[in-house]
Amino acid sequence: MAKTQEVADTQQKSQKGLSAGSVTFVGAVVIGLSCIAPPYTLTGSIGPTVSAVGLQTPAIFLIGFIPMLLVAFGYRELNKAMPDSGTSFTWGVRAYGPYLGWMTGWGLVIATTVVLSNLAGIAVDFFYLALSQIFHNPAIAGLSSNVWINVATCLVFMAGATYISYRDMQTTQKLQYVMVALELIIFVFFGAAMFYQAYTGNAPHFTPISASWFNPLELGSISALSAGVSVSLFVYWGWDVVLTMNEETENASTTSGKAATATILIVVAIYMFVTLGAMTYAGVGNTGLGLANPDIAENVFVELAGPVLGPLAILISLAVLVSSMASLQSTFVGPARTLLAMGYYGGLPKKFAWIHSRFFTPSFATVVAGLVAGSFYAIMRVLSENVLWDTVTTLGAMICFYYGLTSLACVVYFRKRWFKSVRDFFMVFLFPLLGALSLFVLFTITVWDSRDPSFGSGSEIFGVGLVFVLTIALIVLGLVLMLVYRFVQPAFFKSQLDLTRSVAPRDHDEEFVAV
Repeated sequence: MAKTQEVADTQQKSQKGLSAGSVTFVGAVVIGLSCIAPPYTLTGSIGPTVSAVGLQTPAIFLIGFIPMLLVAFGYRELNKAMPDSGTSFTWGVRAYGPYLGWMTGWGLVIATTVVLSNLAGIAVDFFYLALSQIFHNPAIAGLSSNVWINVATCLVFMAGATYISYRDMQTTQKLQYVMVALELIIFVFFGAAMFYQAYTGNAPHFTPISASWFNPLELGSISALSAGVSVSLFVYWGWDVVLTMNEETENASTTSGKAATATILIVVAIYMFVTLGAMTYAGVGNTGLGLANPDIAENVFVELAGPVLGPLAILISLAVLVSSMASLQSTFVGPARTLLAMGYYGGLPKKFAWIHSRFFTPSFATVVAGLVAGSFYAIMRVLSENVLWDTVTTLGAMICFYYGLTSLACVVYFRKRWFKSVRDFFMVFLFPLLGALSLFVLFTITVWDSRDPSFGSGSEIFGVGLVFVLTIALIVLGLVLMLVYRFVQPAFFKSQLDLTRSVAPRDHDEEFVAV
C-alpha cells in the first residue's frame, strides 16, 4: 500500500486530477479498437445491414466510413485547440453556448449508455453459448433466453466492467493489449477461412465478389440507403473514446487525434475483409445460412462458425465474448469522462467531478454510468425480445445526433479561420461541415422512417416503432434534465466564465471567439 501511495503522490495529474501522460499512442489505439470491438460489432450488425441493403453491404460500410472520417478531421482540430476530457460537451459549449453544448454532451453520454447495454447483452449470449460448446450441452445456450437469468448475468458483467474502469488507466491498457490481440487474430483468421472455404467449393451459397457490391446507386431507394448507413455508423462508433482520454495521453494535443484516425483506418480494413468473406461464403439470402436470415441476424457468425471452422468453431464464440467484454470495459471511459467534465464545469452536480485519490479516475461518474446502463438494459430486455437489434438501430440515430453536433462545433468555433489557408478551408470548414450535414440528413431520415415498426425488429409501442420511441424519448429526457438543472443550479447556464478560463485553447488563443 505504501508503494502504491508513493506512486500516486508522484504521478503527474491533469487539471481535473486525472493521471496525465499515462496512455501511450499504441495504448490509445488499442483502447479505441477495443471500444469499437470488431468481432462483437460486426456479428450483431451485418445481419440487419444485409437485410436492409443486400449485396450493397460493402458499399454501405464504405459510405458509413466517409462521414466518420470527415467528422474525425473536425474532432482532431478541436482536440488540438482544446484537449479536454469533456470532448463533445466542452467543445459544444465553447462553440454554441451552454444549452446546445449541454445537449451535445448528453448525446455522447446517452449513446454510450445504449451501446453499453448492447455490449452486455451480446456478452451474455456468447457466455452461455461458449459454456454450451465447452460442456457439449446445447441446453446451456438456451439460458440466455430466460429474461431473469439474462438480466442477472448482464448486471454481473456490468458490475465487473465498472470495477475495472474504476481502477487506473494502466490496468485498462494492460488488460486491453491481451484481449484485443486475441480477438483480432481469431477474427482475421475467420475471415480468411471463409474465403478459403468459398473458393475451394465448400460454400453453401457461394457468391463471387462483384464490383456492383461497391455501387450505392444500385440500392434502389433513399430509405434503404439511410437504414443501411444508420446501422453501418454503429460499426464505426467508439473511436472517439480515444479523444476522451486526451488529458491522460502523452502529448495530449496531438497523440489522441492521431490515434483516433489510425483506429478508424484499421477498423475499416478489418470490416471489409471479413464482410466480403462472409458474403462470398454465405450469400445474402433470407434462409439457411444466408446473412439476411432473420433467425440468425443478431449473431450471424455463431451460425457460420461451425460450417467454416468445424471443431474450432468455439474460437468465434470466444472472440465475440472477449470482444464484447473488452469493449464493455473500455466503453466506460467515454461517458465517465464526459460526466466528469460536466460536473467539473458546473453542468452537472459537483459529485460527478470526484476523482479517486488512488486511481485518479472519475469514480462517481463511472459508477453512475454503470448503474444507468444496467438499468437501461433491464428495462429494454423486458420491453423487447429483440433488444439487441433495436438498440443497434437506435444507436445509429444517436450517433448522427451527437457526432453531427460535435463536427458542426468545429465549423462554428473556428469561423475566423475558414479562409486563412487552404488547409484551414478543408480541415476546419468543408470536411467537418460535410460530415455534420450528412449525419443530420441521416438522422432526419432515420427518425422519420423508424415510426414504422418494420424499420427495426418489429417491436412497437401503441403501433409506433420502438426505435422511434426510444430515439425521441432519449433526446426529450435530455432536454427535461437540462431544464430542471437549469432552474436548480443556473450558474452554468448564465455564465461561461469558468469553462472559458479552464479550457484555454492551446496554440489558438488569438483565434478564440467568445460565444
